[in-house]
Amino acid sequence: MSDFGRMLRQWRDRVVPGDVGLPQGAHRRATGLRREELARLAGISVDYLTRLEQGRASSPSTQVVEALARALRLSSTERERLFLGAGMPAPGPGIVPTHVAPSVQRLLDRLANTPVAVYDAAWNLIQANAPYDALMGDTSQLRGNDRNAVWRNLVGSGSRARQSAQEHDDQVARLVADLRLTAARYPNDRPLRALVAELREASAAFDELWAGALDAAAEQSRHKIIDHPLVGAIELDCDILAVAGDDLRVMVYTAEPGSEGADKLELAVVLGAQAVS
Repeated sequence: MSDFGRMLRQWRDRVVPGDVGLPQGAHRRATGLRREELARLAGISVDYLTRLEQGRASSPSTQVVEALARALRLSSTERERLFLGAGMPAPGPGIVPTHVAPSVQRLLDRLANTPVAVYDAAWNLIQANAPYDALMGDTSQLRGNDRNAVWRNLVGSGSRARQSAQEHDDQVARLVADLRLTAARYPNDRPLRALVAELREASAAFDELWAGALDAAAEQSRHKIIDHPLVGAIELDCDILAVAGDDLRVMVYTAEPGSEGADKLELAVVLGAQAVS
């Protein structure tokens, strides 16, 4: 077993299932997380995780190591050790951070029944909880650039949020303005530079906004209508909370208690849970 595999096994054994939103169960043989549970939380296959732990797979990508660090609730120091065990330094200055600190993860855990998604500063989706997937669609199916909100809104599959043409243009302008600020803060991030180049090639609208001199005003809260395929139109409030120290964006959907939107949201979450059970 490699040092990387040994660290994975040791840290997997110490994670309490209930702390990551999994049932504790009365007859668990594993003291911590099962392999299949960690694999699901990190978004990788059980077979690949097994090979990593046993040292039969080497050179995991930065994205895989980061996903494992998040799933294992590692501290910043432990995360650095995991990257070094994988044979690479942890992403440093000039690189868009994707680490979700344990303190932020605890906050997200408190919102386990509320649709929540976490994006990095380049608007790449880092994680989404089950209620968010039930409301907006299964985010585990998103691959490559489709995990980026700017790409999805300009080139890709879009979202279930209902928008007029003007609302869509305003949202895109805000996203591009924010992405431009992010690119200035993280000049050494090669994936970000590649994303911008691909967006400029694929979308004339993006290219025009990127080259423009004006930035759109930021918007932190907005009323939205989500067109759910089973429940119909759901009126919700969408708030984007900034985690300043980690440069993350936390997107939260809520409804006024007792409202029709609250009832429909609850139904959508129940239907989503049934679909994966």
